[in-house]
Amino acid sequence: MEIPPHIADRMARRMADRESLLSPRATRNADYLRRSGRKPEDPIIRPPFFRDADRIVHSKAYSRYIDKTQVFYLVENDHITHRVLHVQLVSKIARTIGRALSLNEDLIEAIALGHDIGHVPYGHLGEKFLDELCAEHGLGGFRHNVQSVRFLDVVEDCDLTLQVLDGILCHNGEVHDQSLVVEGEANWDSFAEKLQRIENGTDALPLTAEGCVVRIADSISYLGRDLADALEVEVIDDGALQEFPENCMALFGITGRGKEDFSEINRRVLDVLIKDIVTNSYDADCIAFSAEASACVAAFKEFNLHHIYGNKKLLKNEEKIRFMFRYLFDRILEDIGNERKDSSAYEDLIDAPWASRRYIDAASPAELARDFIAGMTDRYFEQVFRQSILPERVRSRYRVEGPLPGERDRP
Repeated sequence: MEIPPHIADRMARRMADRESLLSPRATRNADYLRRSGRKPEDPIIRPPFFRDADRIVHSKAYSRYIDKTQVFYLVENDHITHRVLHVQLVSKIARTIGRALSLNEDLIEAIALGHDIGHVPYGHLGEKFLDELCAEHGLGGFRHNVQSVRFLDVVEDCDLTLQVLDGILCHNGEVHDQSLVVEGEANWDSFAEKLQRIENGTDALPLTAEGCVVRIADSISYLGRDLADALEVEVIDDGALQEFPENCMALFGITGRGKEDFSEINRRVLDVLIKDIVTNSYDADCIAFSAEASACVAAFKEFNLHHIYGNKKLLKNEEKIRFMFRYLFDRILEDIGNERKDSSAYEDLIDAPWASRRYIDAASPAELARDFIAGMTDRYFEQVFRQSILPERVRSRYRVEGPLPGERDRP
């Protein structure tokens, strides 16, 4: 069904009116770039960056967010953050900042929803082990932001815009930036150059102000949330809170050092830091923290790194998980080498109808193993490992279609 011309005209005028209110540094919908443009655009109802958010949400990779670890793996607790919630929080925080700065919220949402699709099972610990395996098999290193682009642009070939892919590629929540300025040109050669730099272990900043907002929102989204989750699952206790940075105590208005004093830590962090970013970015050519807030964020990240991400309770299964990654990588390579069509790698990637045939035909066995493992949820990773290493249990009685192995040659 087509929208009647008189309605379409009014909608187009209203959209133009909304875009006229955007900041001069905002990305306009008309400036989008796609590689192929296989499908016609419908900018009145679904502008290009809005459409990109839809394509990401409907991708197979996005659906696997549901059971991917954020920080706390192997914990049965429905109240802690998983990757699917994290990207929604980043989207909400970034759109709040973007709305205040009159930026393109559709572009912000698409970048935020897609930015962590490349994360592997067991969070950053899993990424560490897959990085080791990639280096050993001649694939360079493994970086989840590059993998996010690979899933959306290559494996599933979603035909996303340059601006969205650039924002996803250039997010980096692990580093701390007081100030972010846009970098690069709006063309595919510049994007390829950034991709190469990041694959080589350096950093690159986003092409758009919207990408900068998502990058800074990614950092602040997990500070208080990870601390609240760590208290929830008792990875840290009151003793660790005695070392919480003094400048953070002051900035967030925390007066005591017991668990009850940190009960609203996430709300305080978001309220203070969002307002700080808006204030320091409003009439500037950058997206930035104040010096005071920047020092606080750096100290908070260091506290979380020491007390949460490096906590012995969290890392007690490290060697077992490393073994699982190594075993599965080798097993998948063996399955591909022997063309075992009943292997999960064939059923859920190589022969899957949603995987790009161009990608499948061009990928090496090691690349296929990397991408298959990177795309797994925590639960599926464990399931495939069990199926690979444990003998299959038969229920009640054997039922076999056709002759048993060896019977075909009997007289």
